Amino acid sequence: MVDTIPPTRVAETVADTPVATPGKMTLPTLTAMVVGSMVGAGVFSLPARFGVATGILGSLIAWAIAGTGMLMLAFVFQNLAIRKPELDSGVFIYAKAGFGDYVGFNSAIGFWASAVSGNAFYWVFITATLGGFFSGFGDGDTVLAVALGTAGVWFFHYLIARGVRDAAVINRIVTVFKILPILVFIVVLFIAFDAGVFADNWIATGYGDLGSLDEQIRNTMIITTFVFIGIEGASVYSRYAKRREDVGKATVLGFLSVLSIFALVTLSSYAVQTQPELAATRQPSMIGVFESVVGDWGRWFISIAVIVSVLGAYLAWTLMAAEVMYIPARNEDFPAFLGRENEKQTPITALVVTSLAVQGLLAATLVLTDALNFMLDLSTCLALIPYFLAAAYALKLGLTGEAYEGVDARTRRKEAVVAGVATAYTLFLFEAAGLEFLLLATVILAPATVLYVKARSERSRRVFSPTEMVLCAVIVVAGVTGVVGLWTGLITI
Repeated sequence: MVDTIPPTRVAETVADTPVATPGKMTLPTLTAMVVGSMVGAGVFSLPARFGVATGILGSLIAWAIAGTGMLMLAFVFQNLAIRKPELDSGVFIYAKAGFGDYVGFNSAIGFWASAVSGNAFYWVFITATLGGFFSGFGDGDTVLAVALGTAGVWFFHYLIARGVRDAAVINRIVTVFKILPILVFIVVLFIAFDAGVFADNWIATGYGDLGSLDEQIRNTMIITTFVFIGIEGASVYSRYAKRREDVGKATVLGFLSVLSIFALVTLSSYAVQTQPELAATRQPSMIGVFESVVGDWGRWFISIAVIVSVLGAYLAWTLMAAEVMYIPARNEDFPAFLGRENEKQTPITALVVTSLAVQGLLAATLVLTDALNFMLDLSTCLALIPYFLAAAYALKLGLTGEAYEGVDARTRRKEAVVAGVATAYTLFLFEAAGLEFLLLATVILAPATVLYVKARSERSRRVFSPTEMVLCAVIVVAGVTGVVGLWTGLITI
């Protein structure tokens, strides 16, 4: 999950900073913005997440698939911004425009719940990092860890409620503190390159049964997606470009730079530790891998980078989560109470609901078997809902020709193919995530339908169309199945 600036009122604070004025960003500046917004906390967990799943060959194929799929998704968001510029209320608005109010509502809830899960992941990640120094924090799932996370949640809640909303400035500061340590990590590990270890890790068959190559690749898909969450933020900066044609170039250059960083972190780790050693490294695993090469100072070096990076990301994503509730409430898609502001013009009710939700997930870490990876996987699975629906909407536009009046047929076909690949990729990710996380997603979506019913009733609108009634029934049945699975132990968390 990355620390992208939300494409709403919060994003507009970029225009108020002295770093760049609207319409004045050059290609290098735009590219740096893309890189800074995409590199977040997930990169620090890559070595162990890949080590537990695959060897070098599988990781290379996984990054190639993820890179292609996510780049297509980035192009989808760019194309939608061009074809439907009036739809500027967030990524979830595309689902509403393409498939109706109830689908749009579920897209918004999915995006919000993904942000909440990601924010819970951040606190688990921070306390797991501290656990490397103080055993009382464990792997981020102890009472002390939850207590610190709770204090952090409400401290940031207080800051935002008081009107601290300029995530743009903080993002620029923390970008330096997270990119430089990652580059140092890569360079140092390749200097310490062990050809024997690297060769043994190529397919890692000598270390036990990781399953077929296909299984290995599937087992890495969720983490490769998590580190790219927020890719839609690359198009946020288009309005500030000195030249509009630089936006596409910056997206490609920035994305390829980030993909290279992620792949090099993975490959450099395989160059110094065997696959079983990587798999056994405690999270955040970049810390243990770096420490094994340079000694104790490496633990402090990466740990400081993790904490600075994650705290900056947490502010940005708390703002985003609150906005994801506030904007639909203002657009009459969520109940009116979620659109209330305080005297500082902060969406206070949405912020309270968001903070309480993060608090609830932090409390759940006390009973989770692997809190860190669970929050990561849940956040990713929930984010797939709005991503899939946005890609499907772009495909629908390309096939029907809507919004392509006056556009040549070749451009329309090209954009339809891009949207088709992005749609297929997100469907593949749902399958890779597995039935367990799909059911857990519906456990959240099903009760949230009450908010939709309330919003419709407040405006005296028909609640469901016949098609929406069927969809609602499917979500509720799946949600009940998920709850029963959790109760009986068929679904383990």
